[in-house]
Amino acid sequence: MKVLVIGATGTLGGAVAAALETRHEVVRASRRGDVRVDMTDVASVDRLFTELGPVDAVVCCAVGGAMAPLIGSSDATFWDGLQGKLIGQVNLVRRALTHLTAPASVTLTSGRFPEPVPGSALGHLINTGLEAFVHAAAVETPPGVRLNVVSPGWIRETLLALGMDPAAGTPAADVARLYLEAIEGTVHGRTLTPGTPH
Repeated sequence: MKVLVIGATGTLGGAVAAALETRHEVVRASRRGDVRVDMTDVASVDRLFTELGPVDAVVCCAVGGAMAPLIGSSDATFWDGLQGKLIGQVNLVRRALTHLTAPASVTLTSGRFPEPVPGSALGHLINTGLEAFVHAAAVETPPGVRLNVVSPGWIRETLLALGMDPAAGTPAADVARLYLEAIEGTVHGRTLTPGTPH
């Protein structure tokens, strides 16, 4: 299969691309690199699909943190979080579905917090919004085109980079296996999380 991995320069995206490359042709895309895309710019996403031609699967790991205080944050801060992670991935799905030929798949990335903490309201909104979108949009995808979302939680390598206790994180290589399951398996309209049977 020819698989497009968006966000392939990040910790998780790099692990996903590396896992896929053992048995698939992988196109690594990011804001910087040989193949460029900006998830906040629909024209950039359109250009990417036009330039690449047919692909069999699309994976989006191009997501960042979405923490902002509920009171005191600017409207722009909230909109940037929504635009980058939620609206950007929704727009990606809408465009990908017009470029994919069955059998094919699209896999997004949400996230999760063990419990609400100050500043996490925006992140909860984005993550649950993405998962609800995937579950509902799955009934509208063309026959043979599957749509799923991976909710990885904390990545061990990210916690280490932040100087935090890595015990609560899942290694990126382990999370990458969930993306392989979404791409190579039969699941559709599901949220995949580490340690949960699918």
